[in-house]
Parts: sequence; C-alpha cells; structure tokens
Amino acid sequence: MELSFSHEDMEFREQVKAFLNSHIPPNAAKSVSLGLPVNPEDVREWQKILYKKGWGASSWPVEFGGTGWSATQQYIFEEECSLANAPLQPPFGLKMVAPVIMAFGSTEQKATFLPKIISGEDWWCQGYSEPGAGSDLASLKTQAQRVGQHYIVNGQKTWTTLAQHANMIFCLVRTNLDARKQEGISFLLIDMKAPGVSVRPIIMLDGEHEINEVWFDNVKVPIENLVGEENKGWTYAKYLLGHERTNIAQVGKSKRELKRLVAMAKQQQSPSGRLIDDVRFRDQIANLEIELNALEITNMRVISSHTKGDIGPKASLLKIKGAEIQQQLTELQMQVLGPYSSAHIKDGLTVDWQKPSGLKGYPDYAPALSGAYFNYRKTTIYGGSNEIQRNIISKMMLDL
Repeated sequence: MELSFSHEDMEFREQVKAFLNSHIPPNAAKSVSLGLPVNPEDVREWQKILYKKGWGASSWPVEFGGTGWSATQQYIFEEECSLANAPLQPPFGLKMVAPVIMAFGSTEQKATFLPKIISGEDWWCQGYSEPGAGSDLASLKTQAQRVGQHYIVNGQKTWTTLAQHANMIFCLVRTNLDARKQEGISFLLIDMKAPGVSVRPIIMLDGEHEINEVWFDNVKVPIENLVGEENKGWTYAKYLLGHERTNIAQVGKSKRELKRLVAMAKQQQSPSGRLIDDVRFRDQIANLEIELNALEITNMRVISSHTKGDIGPKASLLKIKGAEIQQQLTELQMQVLGPYSSAHIKDGLTVDWQKPSGLKGYPDYAPALSGAYFNYRKTTIYGGSNEIQRNIISKMMLDL
C-alpha cells in the first residue's frame, strides 16, 4: 500500500476531525484524557452516535453496514478517534466476533447478530481463557454436550473483560473429549442472561472491576448458535485471534499517551530544572517515538493485508511491539511522577474527583496514572502472550 497520505486522505482526516470535535460525549472525552475508566453508558452512547452517522464499523464490508473505507481511511479514523479522546468502541463485538460470523457464520447468524453489534444493542465479551487454559488455550475444559436441539454447557471462563456489562459471550467449548485437543473444540454464541450463567467479579490491583469469572451450569444453547462446523472451533479461534492481535497495536492510543508523557515532562521539575530538559530522559522519549513510528508503518501494511483476508503471523509482530510500547509509555509516565507515582488513590479514578487539600504538591494526573500502570502489565499477556507470539513468528515467518 502507499504509506504516504494523499490529498484526498488529508481531506478525509479534516472531515473526521470536525465530526469528532462536535460529537464525542464530553464526560467520555474527559475520562479518556485523564486516563480514567469510561462509563459503559458513555461507550454505548458513542457507538450509537457513530452508527447514526454511518461510521459504526469502519472496517466492515458495506453489505453488513460498514463504511466501505479504504485501509488508509480506517487507519486515519481510528487514529483521530484516539487523538480526540474518543472512547474505545466495544471491540469484542465489532472487531472479534463479527469477523468470525461474517467469515464462518450462517446467513441467519449474520442477520441476527451483526445488526445488533453495529447499533450498540448487543455488548459482547470473550469466553476463551480458563484457570488451566490461558497461553495453552487448547487445554480448555468447558464442555458442551449435544442434547436434542441444544448444547448443554458446563464449565468456567476467567479474566473475562467487562462481562458484567455484556449480554452476549462467544465461547470456545469442548465438544469431543476423544479427539486431539485442538480438534475437539467448537465455537458457540451464548446469551449471558440464559439460566445457569453467572458472573463473579475479579478486583484488580487498582481496585477496579474490569475482569470476571464466568460460570456455566447446565446452560442450554440452541444449536443455531454454533458457528460453522462442530469441532472446528480452533480454526475460527485462530482467525479471531489474528484480528484481536492487530487491534492490540493501538497506535493512535500510544500517540496520544506519548503526547501526554511529553506534556507531563514539561511540567515536572527535576533537580536541574524541567524533566523534559534532561538529555537522558529526552533520549528515552525519542527512542520510544522512533519505535512507535516503525510500529505505525507496520500497522498500516498489516491493515492493507487485512482487507485482502491475509493477516497471518504479521499480527503477532504488531501484538508484541504494540504491547511493549504501551507498557514503556506507562513506565516513563511513572518515572516523570517520581515519588508521587507510588501512591494510588482509588477515588482519583472518577472524573469529578477533587484533590484533598492535604495532598500538597500531588499532581492532578497522578492517581489515575498509577492505576493505568497496574492495568498495562497485562498487555504482554492477553491475546496470546508475547512469548507465544515469538514462537509463531519463528515457525511461520522465519521457518525455524
């Protein structure tokens, strides 16, 4: 693909900027700008605003309600959303299960589920990881037994992001106990409100409730909710993970956080003056910016391949570098804060938090920042750990 932006691309960018500046919900934008959790209702509202505009799914084909944008336009849109502090659109529906349904789902599944994803009516979560099946996902034990016109599902999923807000979950389940572990897995779409589904919170280091355990106790799932063929779920799971790993790169978000890092370094004082004037610290910022520029170019190439249905192991490259850059950004932001970075105030994760008068000298951005640092420890693990991604690259790209 052409890696420089054309005149038409620049005009499109200005169009996107103008729309974002006048339509992003203010509370959501403030939360994003401070690195705070965004209210789920603000996320739903933003998805509905984009849907009404016709921009609800920038990467979807037109036949399913997508924009028909080029790979470059998709990239520009997502970058400008990040820079304008727009909340992240619900990714589990739009960018994970939707591509699987489009590629492998039945005509009825496409007609039933895709419209509700793009409109924001359905909120999806992902049922992959289990207590004994994370990086070795094929070791999952959640079972689905065919009984008449239903599957009966029993088992447990863990680390399920935002399951407390979801009304649908896509799950990998074991439907053949005798086959090789990769060959006995199926891909089911399950209603979170079905009898026997329960969600239990997992509270993180920053005190937030982002992840959960999801339990299935004799949950009845109609056979119509099986995607593709029984026992072929591993194929569909790998297809989905390619899309997930591409999304993890989050170039626009990292660009926004880089700008935030520079702004913080200009405010924070070191023994010799402003921290931004410290040559060694400025070198770290420059090195990180170079890495981010290289990731951006690679990401644009992969997006172009993506439109041709060819993601493959290149998604692993994006996942590795994107996750590492995100962690490095939070680490440098914590270094900027110095002694203030060790304190974490849970109340500071709310938009209307007022700093107590006794906290003299405590920077306004510090409470949320320490929470972000904790949260970003996971980026090198989810979507397939970076160690697993290196194995994929060595086998499929380097022929080792």
